[in-house]
This record gives sequence, structure tokens and C-alpha cells, in this order.
Amino acid sequence: MKSKALLFLVLALITGVVGFTGLAFDGIEVIRVMFLIFADLLVISLLAKLFFPEKPKLKYQPVNK
Repeated sequence: MKSKALLFLVLALITGVVGFTGLAFDGIEVIRVMFLIFADLLVISLLAKLFFPEKPKLKYQPVNK
């Protein structure tokens, strides 16, 4: 989820532009609901990045006998 923030940003922008620019067709409410879903997922993924940062990768060291 944390790596999908850019994807959710792009999807929210596209659906926001299509849904709220005054276009009129039958499925406009579906587009607006998709905008709300993508915007919520964007906020959740950004909060996940803020509160749960990536852990540094561990280096394995050989054991000397």
C-alpha cells in the first residue's frame, strides 16, 4: 500500500478532472465515487508512509568458527 501512493495520486487526479469539470453522461456519479475512493486510498497510503517508514535492510555477516 505504501508503494502505491503515486498511482493513487494519478488516478485521483484523472477521475477528479473527469468527474468535476462539468461533463454530463450517464456514469458521472460512478466517476465521482471512484474519485473519493482513490483520494481516500491516497491519504491512507501517505499516512502509512509517515507512521511506518521503511526499515533499513539488514546485511548478513558470515559467522566465523
